Amino acid sequence: MISFRQLRYFVEIVEAGGYTRAAERLFIAQSALSRQIKELEGDLDVVLLRRDAKQFELTDAGQDFYERSRKILLDIDRAVAQARTIGKGEHGALRLLHSSSVPLSAPLGPTLNAALKAFPGISLEISQAPSEYQAREIDEGSADIGLARLPILRKHPNLESTVLYRERLVAAVPATHRLAQRDEVEISELREEQFVSVPHRDRGGLSYLVAERCIAHGFYPRVARATSRKNSLLSLVNAGFGIAVVPQSMASISLAAGVSFPAVKDADFYSEVALLRRRDAPAMVMQFVQAFIGGLRAAGLQAPHGN
Repeated sequence: MISFRQLRYFVEIVEAGGYTRAAERLFIAQSALSRQIKELEGDLDVVLLRRDAKQFELTDAGQDFYERSRKILLDIDRAVAQARTIGKGEHGALRLLHSSSVPLSAPLGPTLNAALKAFPGISLEISQAPSEYQAREIDEGSADIGLARLPILRKHPNLESTVLYRERLVAAVPATHRLAQRDEVEISELREEQFVSVPHRDRGGLSYLVAERCIAHGFYPRVARATSRKNSLLSLVNAGFGIAVVPQSMASISLAAGVSFPAVKDADFYSEVALLRRRDAPAMVMQFVQAFIGGLRAAGLQAPHGN
């Protein structure tokens, strides 16, 4: 039966670059280390390392086993560290990622702050990241919580997604644009406009969603000569390079005085924001998430019907 010790010994050999150095780091005899690896290979019935007197080489099976074993050990180390800090009442830090199109304005920001007050031992490390990147980082255990714009294109077996709310989309147009004085526009009126944000074929999120909706209405967004990701997108609109379709929340925090935001009246022009976490997230992550979602619901922010 494969043991935790064997996994650690195997990973140490690979990362140390050989048996001698690994044995020194582990404070065991090289013969004992070699015996453990032979037993591991025997239990797996596969060769992991091809070795001679001076060096070793990972087999294909060994390379795959190393990558998976390293991740398992990292997860175990993290679980041990969290258990110790929780036991001391220190809880620790959570890494939260959010899309640039999911600003931490009300009610998200105040609700996060309230959740922090309910868990005085927890601190948040907050960074911006695209939706697809968030999903990967959380799935791999490098981040704890994500606030992402759907859709997320890639499937991640360890990822769990909870839709928090649905938000209407608005057009962002220069203040001198023909539509700037309108309260509402139909998406068909944007057919000939140039969009300063376009989707990447392998990335989901807001740009992908907008293109998907435009296609459903019979056209693909024309690409402006200058394009941008969400954090500087409105600056390009303000400069007159083109238009964009953005969530209402981005309009509410915009500092671009030269941009107008008529609503897109078509019924399918909305965007969903989801909270991402691992299915096997530690208890303190789950408790914080539950408090955060509960706070949003108490503030009147309801999930779409059926989610």
